[in-house]
Amino acid sequence: MKKVTIIGAGNVGATIAMKIFEKDLADIALIDVVEGLAEGKALDMKESAPIKGHNANIRGYTKDYSAAEGSDIVIITAGITRKPGMSRDDLLSKNMQIVEDVVKEVVKFASESILIMVSNPLDAMCHVAYEVSGFQRRRVIGMAGVLDSIRFCTFIAEELNISVENVQALVLGGHGDSMVPLPRYTTVCGMPIIQLINKDKIEKLIKRTREGGAEIVSLLKTGSAYYAPAAATVEMVEAILKDKKKILPCSVLLKGEYGIEDVFLGVPVKLGQKGAEDIIEIDLNKEEIEALHNSAEHVRRLVEKMKQLRTNRT
Repeated sequence: MKKVTIIGAGNVGATIAMKIFEKDLADIALIDVVEGLAEGKALDMKESAPIKGHNANIRGYTKDYSAAEGSDIVIITAGITRKPGMSRDDLLSKNMQIVEDVVKEVVKFASESILIMVSNPLDAMCHVAYEVSGFQRRRVIGMAGVLDSIRFCTFIAEELNISVENVQALVLGGHGDSMVPLPRYTTVCGMPIIQLINKDKIEKLIKRTREGGAEIVSLLKTGSAYYAPAAATVEMVEAILKDKKKILPCSVLLKGEYGIEDVFLGVPVKLGQKGAEDIIEIDLNKEEIEALHNSAEHVRRLVEKMKQLRTNRT
């Protein structure tokens, strides 16, 4: 049985754990800093197993990162979540420190694992994980494009009153207001949505996709989204553990692809047992490539801000 460690037993981490458990994808170690939280949630999940016959093992731990030993994948969800009026970028300073500390522990006990980052601001936290871990770039992957794309799918299906199974959407770029939904590459049964929805409505759907997380935060008032982020993460986990070679939009470190250097950004990636095994470069028109580069610059500014924060800290 494969093994997955999830760090952070809040709503996102616990929901990821439950979905992996129900699919029997891997044994699970759930770790949190709050005394008893991971243990209690893991035990609750384990006690649900007899109904559907889940055979994976799940166990919770408090601050015991040695439980990550032997993990194929480590998923990091730890950090503070957004409140109404906050952007993902507002989380930068606090979550940077949390992710630094967590990744140092992961390296001690799971140095051969693949890291999937979920903590926000996502692309910036990928930079932190990459720098602290020293892992190859294929082994540090951010969950963002999958989530943004399934949100876009949902809104398109609602607009056309069709099954979400008929929609394939593609959203690239950073996980935030600068994300780049691509209507030309978004289809319904192979037909580009630009043939089915007028331009003004497409722009409204794009705006709603960019603000999808904030919309949920404003409704919940005391937290942020977790069902869809968990589903997106598990899609990535399954592709890696089963060596599917599945192409999904993920945040990876670009080294010249799309003309972008040394920035984590969402692009189509082939996921397999080695992690991000290949970066797919699709043809973008001038407007699309400009939007992608603008998104990269936004991430780059966050990375520079983190450097300043580290300097001030020392």
